[in-house]
Amino acid sequence: MNTGKAQPEDLWTETPLVYSNHISDIIGCSAYLKLENLQLSQSFKYRGISKFAQQCREKHGPSVHLMIASGGNAGLAAAVAGRVLGVKCTVFLPMDVSTDTQQALRKQGAELIMIGEVYSETLVALRDAVKKDINGVLVPAYDSPVLWDGHSSMVTEIQRQLPIQPDAIFCSVGGGGLIGGIMQGCKNVGWDEVPIVALETTGSNCFYNAIAINTQNFTSKVPSIPSIKAEDSSPYTIEIIDKDNVAIPYMKELKSRAASLGASSPASGVVRMALDRAGGVRCVCIPDEMAMYTARLFAGESPHDAKVADVRIILLDDHKMLTELACSTTLTPGYNHEFLLHILGPKFSALSVEERKKKRFVFVVCGGIKISFDDIKEFEEIVAAAQAEGYWSVQIDGKDIQVPKR
Repeated sequence: MNTGKAQPEDLWTETPLVYSNHISDIIGCSAYLKLENLQLSQSFKYRGISKFAQQCREKHGPSVHLMIASGGNAGLAAAVAGRVLGVKCTVFLPMDVSTDTQQALRKQGAELIMIGEVYSETLVALRDAVKKDINGVLVPAYDSPVLWDGHSSMVTEIQRQLPIQPDAIFCSVGGGGLIGGIMQGCKNVGWDEVPIVALETTGSNCFYNAIAINTQNFTSKVPSIPSIKAEDSSPYTIEIIDKDNVAIPYMKELKSRAASLGASSPASGVVRMALDRAGGVRCVCIPDEMAMYTARLFAGESPHDAKVADVRIILLDDHKMLTELACSTTLTPGYNHEFLLHILGPKFSALSVEERKKKRFVFVVCGGIKISFDDIKEFEEIVAAAQAEGYWSVQIDGKDIQVPKR
């Protein structure tokens, strides 16, 4: 029924889906990049969070106070949305958030409260503050169906932009907001059978652990609730979430440099979606150094051991974009052909060269502000120190695999 009430326009930008000649040459397939780093807040988070903010203003009026706990990117999305909508926004940040991130938030008019040694402590402080603010509304960073619905719009765009259904979609995972949106978007456009590859960094892999503990370490196609008891040596504790009928791990400690993937637990609703999804979700963990290596390649810097004759690391035609580690994690299979073969499995490996050329893969360049030229320089030194071993140690659906660095 048409009520006659105009629907608010979306605040996010339709981002380009660009064909990557360079990555396509490396992997022998057609690689497309969904450039979410071009959103107003420089990350995909602006889609869902701006949608949530719009709904808040519509419900509560211009006096609404957006309040969010964030390590940076979600907070910036809320701050930009608040500025565009003309409403107050306060971002609660852990004490260790960089000065650059603080400045980016202040430029958008956000008020900042620095509190908590880790995100979970910051979130507790936010919840207490919202209870005391008559106009305050807690804006979720990743765990909300409204956010997933907003993020799903990128898949609607991909369907318009790509001439044929992709053979896989690659994305990084922290708390699950992005992959929740991608799964919802695939359902909306009839792509439920399209495989999704979820990549995380070791030490910040709560989603990987969640899928593992609900599938008997990836051995069962029928999800089952495990014992709530975890080994004392386990990196997480376990809680059963009855509303979604899943077990959720809570990481005791986060050890990855990919700070934007640093959720201590994933959204239970997203874990449920992944377990039930027809096309499945492949879960992958990589070391920080592999993400650092890829970040440098994507930025157009030659690795320290590059040989001029090696066309695969002649980077004059690369994308020359700075990406934080949470983003470069997604791109790692695009810069390591053997890694991609391991992820996609024997059926893909058995295809002929000509058959592989017909495959189309989408890599979601999720964006993020936690990167600088100084970081890229530091990554070079860290990766160089890790070159003694000639392989990367990765995990794919419960299996430990060694992938050559070249």
